[in-house]
Amino acid sequence: MQPDLLHRADAAHALQHFRTLSLLIHCMTNDVVQTFTANVLLALGASPAMVIDEQEAAQFSAIADALLINVGTLTADRARAMRAAIHSANTAGTPWTLDPVAVGALTFRSDFCKELLALRPAAIRGNASEILALAGMSAGGRGVDTTDHAQAALPAAQALARQTQAVVAVTGEVDYVTDGVRTLAVTGGDPLMTRVVGTGCALSAVVAASCALPGDRLTSVAAACSVMAQAGSRAVAASTGPGSFTPAFLDALYALNGEAFA
Repeated sequence: MQPDLLHRADAAHALQHFRTLSLLIHCMTNDVVQTFTANVLLALGASPAMVIDEQEAAQFSAIADALLINVGTLTADRARAMRAAIHSANTAGTPWTLDPVAVGALTFRSDFCKELLALRPAAIRGNASEILALAGMSAGGRGVDTTDHAQAALPAAQALARQTQAVVAVTGEVDYVTDGVRTLAVTGGDPLMTRVVGTGCALSAVVAASCALPGDRLTSVAAACSVMAQAGSRAVAASTGPGSFTPAFLDALYALNGEAFA
């Protein structure tokens, strides 16, 4: 069955909620991207917090609107803190999102991410190689970079969604977002986005925030992908390379409104 394209009106509606709800997002993310991730969320009207101590993380995830678990710079101490935050979030009914950075390439993070699948993530966002590996299928990958195409990973994403009951987003040239039954495709963006550190990780934070929005979660996650892709396309048009792209991207996110999806 062919995926349906996300309706632009749905993306505009989700963006309006982002702007008005001022969601508090608990980001347990990797050290490389914390500042960029925080700036992306702020540009969209959300409030980021990077709380990583085990005791504080468990306390904070219960009061946040959503939690992001990104294993990019995973350590044993951070894994314990992430487990504590997830258990607290589940008790409080806080949706949490998993970004399985470089899963499949390294044993510690691969085992940890597969353990987390049993803890009921609301969403999972990864590139094609990461989603294939997380689903237990043969995958390529070179560190954090994918060597597989998003469409090739779609059956794995659908199987993973059915297994976990999470919304799974596999991102690439086209983003595919699925709950195992329905699938939405999101176009847009630009290859230059892969030449700037943190765009994928920041997308996962926006996906996490989208899980706290009212309405259909599949549509909200797809809308998060669409918002980032739309801002990326606009930033590329206003920049000359990776150095000028980052400020242009934050400006594009900040200025983005419903008319962009008309």
